[in-house]
Amino acid sequence: MPDLLSRLRDLVAQTSLKLTETQLQQCIAYVTLLDKWNSAYNLTSVRNPQEMLVKHVLDSLVVAPHLVGSNFIDVGTGPGLPGILLAIYYPEKHFTLLDSLGKRIRFLNQVKLQLDLKNVSPIQSRVEAHQPEQGYDGVISRAFASLNDMLSWCKHLPAVNGQFFAMKGAAVQEEIAALPDFVKVMAIKALQVPELDAQRHLVILAKV
Repeated sequence: MPDLLSRLRDLVAQTSLKLTETQLQQCIAYVTLLDKWNSAYNLTSVRNPQEMLVKHVLDSLVVAPHLVGSNFIDVGTGPGLPGILLAIYYPEKHFTLLDSLGKRIRFLNQVKLQLDLKNVSPIQSRVEAHQPEQGYDGVISRAFASLNDMLSWCKHLPAVNGQFFAMKGAAVQEEIAALPDFVKVMAIKALQVPELDAQRHLVILAKV
């Protein structure tokens, strides 16, 4: 799909992101797989591959520059958003992709195989039931419940100096006002997603 590839190049050029030709092609391969599986598995409400480039690929990749650490978990990953895209961007970092639905994990295993992503581990589990041997440097969530719910369900997941990276829309201040007392806000980053007509923020939190 050369038109998808050139469109992705144009979108990435509007950001500070740096992707190699191989990485760009992996992103397109992911979108192609998502589009193919979507009709049978209903993995995303976004049906158009061109829209997926903005609403899924770029919307996931814009958090990449803010991630600190080498071992991450994407909770409630769905079809691998943002985990798969971040794993493409950072082949040297490891991403555990956690979801409770088997069809999503089957899809992610297929993506891992076809894109030859050695740095992802899809796991089918509820968040509360996932007890890692060691904590993660970063716990990432996108479109996953409220901040409060995310933190109470995931508080056992970060390592001692680990952080929470919550991808949110516009109304972050109300949620921040109601945060539990075991975390503090380290930063709120406004994210710019090319051609996306909606606000995006990354809230970075640490345990107190």
